[in-house]
Amino acid sequence: MVYTQGVIGSNPIPPTKLQPHSHVGFSCLRGMSYFYVLFSEKLDRYYYGSSDDVKSRLVKHLENHKGFTGKAKDWKLVYTEEYDTISEARQRELQVKRKKYNAFSAENPRA
Repeated sequence: MVYTQGVIGSNPIPPTKLQPHSHVGFSCLRGMSYFYVLFSEKLDRYYYGSSDDVKSRLVKHLENHKGFTGKAKDWKLVYTEEYDTISEARQRELQVKRKKYNAFSAENPRA
C-alpha cells in the first residue's frame, strides 16, 4: 500500500486504520490499482473487488447483468485501499474473501 500524505522533511508512517469513505471523488482514483468494497442497502450486503479503474468498475456493477451485483442497483463505494499493481490489489481482495469465508465456515461447520 502506498501512503500518499506526508509533510516535507518528515518521515510519516501510514495510518494504522484506514478510514471508510462516505463519498469518494473518483478523480483521485486514477493511475493506481485498488481493492474496494461496495455496499448495497437493498441486499444489506458487501461486495469486495479489485480494479485499476474503480469508477468504470462501479458503473459495470450497476448495469444489468446476471452476476451477484446485478441483483441490486444501489451499490455504493464505501472503502478503498490503494496499491502499486493490480496483482497486489487482487491479493488483498482474496485475503479479505478468505478471511470472510473462513469466519463463515467456523460459525457454520455444516454449511
